[in-house]
Amino acid sequence: MKWLLVAIVVATTTVGEVVQAMGMKHHGEIHDFSPTALGRVLATLTRNRYILISFLAMAFSFFAFMALISVADLSFAVPATAASYVMETILAKVLLKEHIGFKRWAGALLVTGGVTLLSM
Repeated sequence: MKWLLVAIVVATTTVGEVVQAMGMKHHGEIHDFSPTALGRVLATLTRNRYILISFLAMAFSFFAFMALISVADLSFAVPATAASYVMETILAKVLLKEHIGFKRWAGALLVTGGVTLLSM
């Protein structure tokens, strides 16, 4: 059961964060942080389908993580769900066309090694 919950958390976190990045790239950079401008940004982002999908995915991830820590130790849950970093790196390369340098790939491989150790 705990590995199923880990998979759900990893999948929904990955989808949520990648889609959130897509939404913010679609929206553009935020330059004005005054309360009025932030209100306008919030109103605009609530109509951005990528941001709405991201919000739903991250909410699902949150509740799946809550379920996970109810059946597994936190010292297992947090490192195991770090697999989302690897998936996000891969999807950033494939979907967002980001340049991923050697150090980032090395970091992703180190995370993969840590998650693998947890599964043994």
